[in-house]
Parts: sequence; C-alpha cells; structure tokens
Amino acid sequence: MKKEYSQAVLDEIGAKFPRASVKIHAPRRTYVSVPRDDVYEFAKFLFEEKKCRLSIATGIDKRDGIEILYHFSHDPSGTYYNIKTLVPKDDLKIRSLADFLPAANWIEREIHELLGVDFTGHPNLVPLLTAETWPADLYPLRRDYADEHKELKIEKTKEDH
Repeated sequence: MKKEYSQAVLDEIGAKFPRASVKIHAPRRTYVSVPRDDVYEFAKFLFEEKKCRLSIATGIDKRDGIEILYHFSHDPSGTYYNIKTLVPKDDLKIRSLADFLPAANWIEREIHELLGVDFTGHPNLVPLLTAETWPADLYPLRRDYADEHKELKIEKTKEDH
C-alpha cells in the first residue's frame, strides 16, 4: 500500500457509513465527520476491519458542543484516519469505545474529567488528573470554566502538603 490515503478505503467508508463526510487534509491525514450515533461502529470498522490502532483522542469545547476526535493510525500506510464528531452540550453523552478498544479507556476518562462528556458503557470513569476534593461538576477545559469558577478555592488535604 502506498504511503497515502487509499481510495478503496474511502469508497468503503462511503458505502458503509453514508452519513459520513470525508475531508482529505493531507495525503496521509483524512478527517471523517460522523454523527455521534455512528462513532462506535465506525471506530470498530477502523480497528477490526482496517487494522488501525487508536493513537489518541482529543476533546475541544466548541460553542455548540464538545467536539471529539479519535485519531486512528494505519501503520503500514502511514495514514491517519481521524473520526470527528460533535456531542451537543445539552446531551453530553457518547458511547464508550473501551469495550472493544482498551486504548480508549484512559483518554475517555480524561475527556470525561476535563470536559464533562459521559462515555456511556465505560467501565470506570474515575478521575485521573484532579484531586479527590475536586468538585464533580467542574470541568477545567470548558470555555465557561474561568468565568464561572474564578472564586473557587479547592481545599488541600494533609496528603497534599
């Protein structure tokens, strides 16, 4: 396979996921926007059928929702397929990939903790980065964090000293 995107893979994506919108950003970087209801099956397709691996996922607080990008690498071709979806702020839920993709476990926990996205079906959404005394409804990477919580003081425990 060439070190660039595969038209055959893009054709298969179009056939299997008709609601997907493909954008070729560069010869080895393809973004595929899908509705959040299609993310689980699309990620499973990339992982199980195309033998891609999850490198990382990222979350971005946009004005109308939290955008999640799952970055999948097809190592033999050097190509990245990036799943892009928007989770609306009034319903911050998306199905977890952790049941078939163990690499998603910790990054979904981080996105949950820092942006407030609920990954339904995740086995353990326990915080990784914030203190035990950190308020459960406070998300430090959200747009509204600085304005809504500028007066907040987090209590230190004896172990923190």
